[in-house]
Amino acid sequence: MTIHPAQLHHVSRQTKKLAETRRFYVDVLGFRELSRPAFNFAGAWLYGSGIQIHLIDEPFDETMGPVNTRENHIAFLIDDPDAAEAVLKQHGIAYHRQKSLRGGEQIFFRDPEGWQI
Repeated sequence: MTIHPAQLHHVSRQTKKLAETRRFYVDVLGFRELSRPAFNFAGAWLYGSGIQIHLIDEPFDETMGPVNTRENHIAFLIDDPDAAEAVLKQHGIAYHRQKSLRGGEQIFFRDPEGWQI
């Protein structure tokens, strides 16, 4: 059994220069700003070239444990979160599952090198 991502949804990255980085993606690369949930931290959601980029104005906090949902990550759309969770359990992969502020489900986990998905 494997997880079959339907498509790339977004790339999320932290930045110490939120306004400057946002302007770069909008003014240089032609991305447009998307509405963003009322998180308790600053950021911007952008769309261009068929992909979203989520900018997060917060440094990584290692005290948040093995999964930090505000850390740099790549996100894929999946059709069946329950099946994906079963695959992660089958392979002994630590994960964090939660509801998103927009009503969807999210599952965060890491690849063998520590990159968050």
